[in-house]
Amino acid sequence: MAEPLRILQIYPKEDYFTGAAIQLCELSFGLRARGHHVVVATRPSEIWAAKMREAAVPHYALAMSSEVDLRSVRRLVRILRTHRIQVVHAQKGKARTLALIAGLFVRIPVLILNRGVSFPLDPFNRLGYTTKRVTAVVAVCESIKRSLVAAGVPEGKIEVIYSGTDTDRFHPGVDGGTIRQELGLKPDQFLITQIGIRSWRGNDDVLEAMRAVTARAPRAHLLFVGANEQKAKILREKAEARGVADATSVFLAREDIPDILAASDCCVDASYQGLGLTGALREALAVETPVIGTDIEGNPELIVEGQTGFLVPPRNPDALARAIVRVMENPAAAKEMARAGRKLVEARFSTRVKVERTEALYARLLAKYAPIA
Repeated sequence: MAEPLRILQIYPKEDYFTGAAIQLCELSFGLRARGHHVVVATRPSEIWAAKMREAAVPHYALAMSSEVDLRSVRRLVRILRTHRIQVVHAQKGKARTLALIAGLFVRIPVLILNRGVSFPLDPFNRLGYTTKRVTAVVAVCESIKRSLVAAGVPEGKIEVIYSGTDTDRFHPGVDGGTIRQELGLKPDQFLITQIGIRSWRGNDDVLEAMRAVTARAPRAHLLFVGANEQKAKILREKAEARGVADATSVFLAREDIPDILAASDCCVDASYQGLGLTGALREALAVETPVIGTDIEGNPELIVEGQTGFLVPPRNPDALARAIVRVMENPAAAKEMARAGRKLVEARFSTRVKVERTEALYARLLAKYAPIA
């Protein structure tokens, strides 16, 4: 391997179980395993501190209360100088802005911004992507790259690197039996799972589809994963209003996602905006669980209709219900698509591929913008 790189990852949040947080962790651990010096800065969080300590990755807790939090900027400057950072990878817009301010006081050879959502750029954010002080933008799918180019970001500045799934952790041999026992499911019950609780994830559309599914297939059961207490209560009330309360369960944040997906007969995502590429669908395919996703943004880059899963129009519960029933009635064909999906994940959407491509990008940018004398 070439000379080890000195990298700072900045995540201006404290959550640990969201897709973005997991991606950051796995990238940091993967780069460290390849011999690089990796430092992580997040908002104060006991679990982040503990996880980084276990992995022997230096961790700094910064308030990052706003994009002009000068106290956090001063601490960033000290971190950059102490660790002689070469590459700063900002995981959110706030992190980018704080790094840009810190860069007024200490040189940042390479500053990279991650883009994992497809919400339109406002004029202020657009400046944060087009400024020459941001060396490159990592888009998590081709769809996001196209939207950034349409917004005026130079195409050559954008690198598409798919978010990755740990295919050693998510694999077809995972046993979901304990999850089905926890839910009290009978062997013939069909478990439909959606991971991620946000309005734009289409949770209401999934519930609406479930009403149509259970009318035709009473053995179907729906599981939502990732709610907080308040959202769990709201979901249960909505399930009650639709008459599917007995066929709906809600889990709070969990770490046993491979087991949950292995226990599932189908993983769905009904997102209708803001999406990059649904990580839960990628993880489900890695354990060879059939998937259904909405035909928007990056999902078609993972779900090839009829080959690795089914795509449905967003905000269309009837189409989603029909796709779920189709999986239920054709389990062998659905499983074959899931197996093809596993192969695709291994080839293009694995953590290994993501780490290798990110490492190569860092090295290439450093060679161009900060060559060693």
